Amino acid sequence: MGLNIIVLVKQVPDTQNITGDAMKEDGTVNRAALPAIFNPEDLYALEGALRLKDRIPGTRVNVITMGPLAAAVVLRECLYRGADFTALISDRGFAGADTLATSYALKCAIEKIGKYDLVFSGRQAIDGDTAQVGPQTAEKLGINQITCVSKIEKIDPAQGEIVARRSVEGGWERVKARLPVLITFTDEGEPPRPASAKRLMSYKRVSPQPETAESGASPGSGPSALALWDIAAIKADPVQCGLSGSPTKVKTINSVVLTAGEIRYIDAGDQGVAGLVHELIADHTLG
Repeated sequence: MGLNIIVLVKQVPDTQNITGDAMKEDGTVNRAALPAIFNPEDLYALEGALRLKDRIPGTRVNVITMGPLAAAVVLRECLYRGADFTALISDRGFAGADTLATSYALKCAIEKIGKYDLVFSGRQAIDGDTAQVGPQTAEKLGINQITCVSKIEKIDPAQGEIVARRSVEGGWERVKARLPVLITFTDEGEPPRPASAKRLMSYKRVSPQPETAESGASPGSGPSALALWDIAAIKADPVQCGLSGSPTKVKTINSVVLTAGEIRYIDAGDQGVAGLVHELIADHTLG
């Protein structure tokens, strides 16, 4: 008996190329001003799902992302690697969503897909670093969750159980949970596989195809392996989406510029190091 796995991924700004235009005046990210990439830890979540597909016949891997139409790029990357079905949830009403509104929209999209055994995601996205979306989605779905996972050690679909290794401070621990369960992955997992040349040729021209609330909820029931869902299609409450559903508001934005004048060189000898330690203790950085 195969598993039905849903992977949550995100297209994020490349934080290694931040400029002064990275934020808008309203406190939201100016995504148009930054190059976009596949969120790194989400690739490990996808790899975890694809390895289970390799091991367990009949397993399906479905991928969901929320974002503008340009975010379809990361969904095609998932198809190139082995995903069976992808869905882009995109609507002007999703704009400005914080983690609470984002997890609500993802929960509605997951429920549109229907029956599932596992929900995978990266531990956190590099554009926010909150690590909240995965746990909040699990809470809204009312299912178990295991965070910071590096490896799936054992899964028994017949018994409905999974054993995962998760990272903790100073080591790791082994956790058993009942299915369905949401798991967030770190970059300590198995290295993500490259795209398949054959699948790339098959899916390189696939584009998001709109599906409505009435067009069917099962993966692949629409006209394409890349579905496009709006607020109505996932039967979400518009009030709980986007800015209206986001209690988190950015009050002010400060641009911090580090200059060479703020750098002080410390002598590598015992006296220089001792003086530095005393300064750090005095300003309560240490001690």
